[in-house]
Amino acid sequence: MKKLIIVLIFLAAISPIFAQNNSEEKDGYYINVSVERIFPTSQGYIVQYQSQSGIKTIGIQNSWFTDAGGRADIVRLPRGKSWPSMSVFYSNGEFSHLRLYVSPVRSHTSWGSIPQGTDVNRFFLDEDFNIQY
Repeated sequence: MKKLIIVLIFLAAISPIFAQNNSEEKDGYYINVSVERIFPTSQGYIVQYQSQSGIKTIGIQNSWFTDAGGRADIVRLPRGKSWPSMSVFYSNGEFSHLRLYVSPVRSHTSWGSIPQGTDVNRFFLDEDFNIQY
């Protein structure tokens, strides 16, 4: 028993030596906003979110959701009283990626539909993501 305690103390003492040394510190932060409505389209999602100056609208392209290292993730919230939100992550002051937290139930009031034939191209013209909060 004494040997086990001595080994554990020894491992605890030397473990910081093997800790990852990241010489490049990244200045990372995120902004979380409440989502009012989400409109799925053939090009992506049009998201209406709450900002300090009112409701803003932005488009998130489908291509951003395609691979594991993509620019966007969609996370389905558990059923209940959780309200959809969007977290936008920045690294070194530049947009990194975003997570869209949505209700899994498409009949939830946060899901909307756009009338067929509506031109939504203006929401997907820019490759950059500029959220206004």
